[in-house]
Amino acid sequence: MFQGSSALTLDAKGRMSIPARYRDVLLADEQGRLTLTRHLDGCLMLYPRSTWEVKREQIAALPATARGLQRLLLGSAQDVDMDGAGRILVAPELRQAAGLMRDVMLLGLGSNFELWARAQWEARSLDDANKVDPAILAQFSF
Repeated sequence: MFQGSSALTLDAKGRMSIPARYRDVLLADEQGRLTLTRHLDGCLMLYPRSTWEVKREQIAALPATARGLQRLLLGSAQDVDMDGAGRILVAPELRQAAGLMRDVMLLGLGSNFELWARAQWEARSLDDANKVDPAILAQFSF
């Protein structure tokens, strides 16, 4: 279960280090094999490969009316492998699609991650906090 956020930096080649708290699990359980794809919200999603393979089948099985979603998710998906230093390469077309330059945020969301441009994430998180449905809060206790 992945949780928490990490402020990270993309290097000049578009590589990003996976934080150590996730790296060990991803190496042990997935041999460092991951998949990146686009998200409707403008960020990227990063999946452990075995989790992505299940999602990929679900996406492929969607009806023809979901062709646009299939193009976005499957057409943008790229398999990546962690290198010996625990880094992954974010391809230029995915960096461009998500507006990733240098400063990024990696968010653990249970079974996968979201990867955001840091400035975009800061704006989005404030907006999300202001739009929380009170009915949802009524079902949850802190």
